[in-house]
Amino acid sequence: MSAQDTRAAAFDYVIVGGGTAGCVLANRLSADARRRVLVLEAGPRDNYLWIHIPIGYGKTMFHPRYNWGFYTEPEPSMHGRRIYWPRGRGLGGSSSINGLIYVRGQPADYDRWAAAGNAGWGWRDVLPYFIRSEDNSRGASPMHGAGGPLACTDIGARHELIDAIIAGAGELGVPRTDDFNAGHQEGVGYYQLFTRHGWRCSTAVGYLKPARGRANLAVETNAQAMRVLFDGRRAVGVEYRQDGETKTVRAGREVILAAGALQSPQLLQLSGVGDPAHLNAFDIPVVHALPGVGANLQDHLQLRLLFRCTKPITTNDDLNSWWRSLAIGAQWLFARSGPLAVGINQGGLFTRVLPESATPDVQFHFATLSADLAGAKPHPFPGFTFSVCQLRPSSRGRVSLTSADPLDAPAMQPNYLTAPDDRRCAIAAVRFARKLAATRALRPYIAEEVRPGKAMDDADDSSVLEFCREYGATIFHPSGTCRMGPDDDDTAVVDARLRVRGVDALRVVDCSIMPTLVSGNTNAPVVMVAEKASDMIAADAR
Repeated sequence: MSAQDTRAAAFDYVIVGGGTAGCVLANRLSADARRRVLVLEAGPRDNYLWIHIPIGYGKTMFHPRYNWGFYTEPEPSMHGRRIYWPRGRGLGGSSSINGLIYVRGQPADYDRWAAAGNAGWGWRDVLPYFIRSEDNSRGASPMHGAGGPLACTDIGARHELIDAIIAGAGELGVPRTDDFNAGHQEGVGYYQLFTRHGWRCSTAVGYLKPARGRANLAVETNAQAMRVLFDGRRAVGVEYRQDGETKTVRAGREVILAAGALQSPQLLQLSGVGDPAHLNAFDIPVVHALPGVGANLQDHLQLRLLFRCTKPITTNDDLNSWWRSLAIGAQWLFARSGPLAVGINQGGLFTRVLPESATPDVQFHFATLSADLAGAKPHPFPGFTFSVCQLRPSSRGRVSLTSADPLDAPAMQPNYLTAPDDRRCAIAAVRFARKLAATRALRPYIAEEVRPGKAMDDADDSSVLEFCREYGATIFHPSGTCRMGPDDDDTAVVDARLRVRGVDALRVVDCSIMPTLVSGNTNAPVVMVAEKASDMIAADAR
């Protein structure tokens, strides 16, 4: 459908954002030929080769066409640093550029959502949607699905270094696990990845591509949403910018925001839904006062420990040698295997470092590569990385407007490490990581602890915390800024059916609706949210 046709037509559903959630919604809502569905995506099509090769994560981390490349406001608790926040730009969104890790979180995460007044969001409620989304290489089981849109694949070849890490964790009492998604998360092992036959399986590949031939589905790329259009308090369409021209499209049933935890609240605010004092500061007419829009920002703070390896067995060695680069390229080209088919992080560990935690409170990503920043140029020596994050931070921040111009990035203030428990957990996590590195199984592989280094051996808690403040960064999971909550919660933005409170025909379906951050990577939970939302939207239309 052409842009002119799109402007002239009225759709039943207009989905703002063709990212992780938007692609799921596009597939499920357009499955009924009676529904006319439009997706507006601000970025381009996903036709960049390195999106689809798993190790291409490093190629897209700073790519201006496929990555929004946001920065936080200066963080007082992090030595005033502005921290880089990559977010996917283009079809598939962050599922097209992320680390491919398949983790659902803990059952207690979702039971906590339900206990907070969000009926229908407990673990037993959401598990069927996780299963429905899966095409798991292990086949169907009570905990996993087969034949779904999203490929979840075991890492075929084992890596000597990851095996040593697993053995070292065993010395510390962390059990080996073959499945972080079976309900009991605690353990150490290999991750499953969102890959199929050596290719990335983003939601654009798994969900959107099979639906693109449907006559009732239109997808517009390079279409930047400017604001939601209202008739009174009913959302009736979207104004967007494409090819230098401002256009509008009408929505007969609903407008659905799936632009992510940073841009969904920004778009609500630009459209007059938010804290009146904040909107008045930018001369934006208030459609509905909703002070919770943009509040409750949460993220996983990543603490990266870097090591020089005694053996040339790391991905650094592959990428820093022209002949080894050719070899792994040939391995992927002819067998769809090897480092290019796996990505960066192969192993994971979930454990408890705080005495009061009933379930794992930290997560490790183990990478057979080292660099000063995630996604940056590898070090010129054999290296590997322990990345650890606190799973359920208490610190809260905010997303707010910087101007009334939709093309200006919002202000992001995560307020990392402002909560005392977060500081305690960060210190304990770093100490556990260094203890793991000192195990009998890992000692033969460590030539040097590059960061934080031996100076940390006798460091007190304040010195460890300073390391966290100086080097901590996002692990790419901002969430919670359009929080779901019960009817008696004036600060909640959406209800349990993800409808924006106080207005009609407007929903938010992405990681911004999370009341509290899940204990792990956010891609699979966002897919689940969109799967469940598609059922609710269809039911409410009857």
